[in-house]
Amino acid sequence: MFEGQPQAEIEAVFQANPEFRRLYHHHKELDKKVMDAELGVLPIDETTLAQMKREKLHAKDRLVRMYDTLQNH
Repeated sequence: MFEGQPQAEIEAVFQANPEFRRLYHHHKELDKKVMDAELGVLPIDETTLAQMKREKLHAKDRLVRMYDTLQNH
């Protein structure tokens, strides 16, 4: 998600902002569950999978906005 950003900047935001860190871990957890569901490892219905994908996208959007806001201050 932040592949193009310097690792030091990401680490600084991670250390300075607990909400960013929490949301980042939540996004990663959702990403793993979605991937497992798509691979058939995690049995889940399509409605729940779609909801998890929307939640993951929402988390990513919030993370990007938070990162941009923190870097521009």
